[in-house]
Amino acid sequence: MTDVLLTPPDAAEVHLVARGVVTAAQGEQGLTPLQQLLIPALFLSLTGHPVELDALAPITAEEYAYGLTRRNRIFRERVIQTMLLAALVVRPLPASVAEKLRVFADALGVDDDMISVARKYADGAEDLAAVDFSRNGYLGGLGAGRLHALHTSELDSSWSAVVDDPVLAARWGELRELPMGTLGRGVADFYRDRGFVTPGLPGSAPPLLAQHDWVHVLAGYGTTLENEIEVFAFMARANDDPRAFSLLAMVISLFETGYLRAGAGLFEADAGHLRASGMAGRLADALRRGALTRGSHDFLDQDWFDLADRPISVVRTEIGLVPKAEAAIASGSVGPWQPGGITPYQLNSARVAAESEARPYVPWEPDPTRD
Repeated sequence: MTDVLLTPPDAAEVHLVARGVVTAAQGEQGLTPLQQLLIPALFLSLTGHPVELDALAPITAEEYAYGLTRRNRIFRERVIQTMLLAALVVRPLPASVAEKLRVFADALGVDDDMISVARKYADGAEDLAAVDFSRNGYLGGLGAGRLHALHTSELDSSWSAVVDDPVLAARWGELRELPMGTLGRGVADFYRDRGFVTPGLPGSAPPLLAQHDWVHVLAGYGTTLENEIEVFAFMARANDDPRAFSLLAMVISLFETGYLRAGAGLFEADAGHLRASGMAGRLADALRRGALTRGSHDFLDQDWFDLADRPISVVRTEIGLVPKAEAAIASGSVGPWQPGGITPYQLNSARVAAESEARPYVPWEPDPTRD
């Protein structure tokens, strides 16, 4: 859609952009109830301008492209991604919507891998779509920079686990020795309080997925599935690389539509979470916060250990992290140490992990100083 880091749009341009999003994303029966919540929430959060769906007349791709002539490639890519987001929450996805996405993207001169994924969803080829995700240039990359950030020399695939690496496990273990208030200590306690196993040890999550755990702590999001949607939206939008949108497309496919049976080396499908009360606004706010960070941040390729001993407040200031909107908080957006920011399963896992390691179990407690 719009890019809040570029020249802000006025109300007339927001209206134009919204016309294209609605035209491309709706099927023959009109917008779904979720789309009717999501689209206005996105526009209000990212542009500051409300849109009235009933006032948005259809528009052709040619008219749309002409109306956005002055806008650069980055802006047009964000527009197409907003169309995709509004479409990918629908299951089954109508073939007509997949076709319109392609037509609008071609008119704007945009090529996004997720358009191919949408086409496969519309065709009922979910398995082929899953292959597209695994081969995606952003999620599938294993360059030297990413491996260095993960502190591992070799992986079979991006989402492979590392379960027998004493050096890597020791590096994660050292985080527990850092002072309270540092980012690394926050992550160490985040793992302890949930019974999570750090990379390098049996039963651990893939190192690439563990990268996003630092974002939970840094950006202030708990670990329910609704929080996961927020975290991946924040990550996708904080990165100027448009391919990072695939992160958000992946979690929507896992936790809203269930198009993907599994993803990111650990998550399994659990559909319907974006339909939870207030979630449309929370997703939109996470995108806003990501967009407003200072610079471009590829959090999957960030060497977090370089920042581990720094106060969380300092790191937040350096990236220009803005607070959550009051509406998002009122709708249930909570941090890792706030009530509702942890699941009963995770609490039990922490107890079991403490017992298996013969160490005292330290119960999780809400801690306003953390968030």
